[in-house]
Amino acid sequence: MGVIAGDGAEAARKVRSGVLAALGANLWWGFLPLLFYFLDAVDPFVVVAARTVCSLVVVGVAILGAGRWQEVRAVLAHGRTAATLLLSAVLLAANWLVYIYAIQSGHVLEGSFGYFINPMVNVAMGMLFLGERQSRGQTAALFLALVAIGIQAIGLGTVPYISLTLALTFGLYGFFRKTVRANSATGLFVETVLLTPVALAYLAYSALTAGGAEFTDLRTALLLLSTGPATAAPLLLFAYAVQRLRLTTVGMFQYIAPSIQFMLAITFFREHLNPVRLVSFVLVWIALMIFSAKSVRQGRQATRP
Repeated sequence: MGVIAGDGAEAARKVRSGVLAALGANLWWGFLPLLFYFLDAVDPFVVVAARTVCSLVVVGVAILGAGRWQEVRAVLAHGRTAATLLLSAVLLAANWLVYIYAIQSGHVLEGSFGYFINPMVNVAMGMLFLGERQSRGQTAALFLALVAIGIQAIGLGTVPYISLTLALTFGLYGFFRKTVRANSATGLFVETVLLTPVALAYLAYSALTAGGAEFTDLRTALLLLSTGPATAAPLLLFAYAVQRLRLTTVGMFQYIAPSIQFMLAITFFREHLNPVRLVSFVLVWIALMIFSAKSVRQGRQATRP
């Protein structure tokens, strides 16, 4: 009985720490557009490249402090794990690039919508690939999200490519990070190691062809350097959370960041929200509320003696 009780307490601690990590990551991501707003004059590819290199330094310090170099070597030596992290790294870089482009081009609302539907993408992946079952209400929530995407397309007059790309790339990233055998810090470090050669090559190319003015201006250079900790911290929290929570549970927290981004889009960035697009957002909010309510009810039922 003591072993069972101890195991239950340890599982509860893992869930609590995962919840706090998921909450912290999404609050951080909610306000992240403000940083990239002040880098709007910098080529998005340069921002992603600088973000990668600076993140490598930050996570490398964390790995050094935690004494995890042996884990890094083991991950890199394991071909399948390294290949999975390479794939997740490419997905992450693509997500960063589209996200920065959305902010710099005045599409913060569309980016926000992409992260609103991302939890539904997580749910769908959990159902398709991990065998996670959903109730009828949660299935209805998925259907509402699909309707919202169609309405968003009507409001934009085109397919919401930015939204769909953000949702799919980050949904797939979360899936691969959940299934890979590497802890949060080690996995993120290996990802940035794998991306850094390409990032450095592009920075060198940009400096040779465009002069590298962004690094000679002190304010811009400092902002670029700050992308390292601003990127690494929430990603470490997110990777920590997905290893301790169900993908569907992680999905519940992922409406926090786009809610903050939505408010920033219509207040700070002054983007126009037409009635049709507002309807699509409302439908997604309803879908998220339905899914969250059902998930909470299921969690309470599962913990009853």
